Amino acid sequence: MSPPPPDRARCPAWIGLGANLGDTRATLDAAFAALAALPHTRLKARSSLYRTAPIDAGGPDYLNAVAWLETGLDAHELLAHLHAIEGRHGRERPHVNAPRTLDLDLLLYGDAQIDTPELTLPHPRLHRRAFVLAPLAELAPALSIPGRGRVADLLSGVATQPVERIAGSTGRRSPGSAARGT
Repeated sequence: MSPPPPDRARCPAWIGLGANLGDTRATLDAAFAALAALPHTRLKARSSLYRTAPIDAGGPDYLNAVAWLETGLDAHELLAHLHAIEGRHGRERPHVNAPRTLDLDLLLYGDAQIDTPELTLPHPRLHRRAFVLAPLAELAPALSIPGRGRVADLLSGVATQPVERIAGSTGRRSPGSAARGT
């Protein structure tokens, strides 16, 4: 029997989760489980759930959260897995900002700055969205967004956007996880 192949180098990745159609809480729980099951990936922490009104769209309120992963997948592989998870949850893309059963956004992949037709990192609107910054700040307030600044500092710029933390949805960290600023 041959030894298992060495594990790939791991990179921190931050994923934004959102849903506003169907059983949103169950969908986000299932999405966290799917993220934890990705190959070469470990779910380090998950934020609490947050309720927000849609921005630039109609439809019911969203539940949002953030996941912190360590992954051996490269950014494009990870994005492909995120799209596959969305598809398994019935995600359709009829038009921009359409209501959705599940939205998974790759927010950050280490300090990577990527600008391709398929992927832009850091996520181009993360610094302008309280529904991303509030759960991200819960997990890593000192985290630095390349070209934008620290998460905790960016929160003041979105203070007028209402975000409600859902009682009883406390975030969880893996044992030994401690978020660090970059």
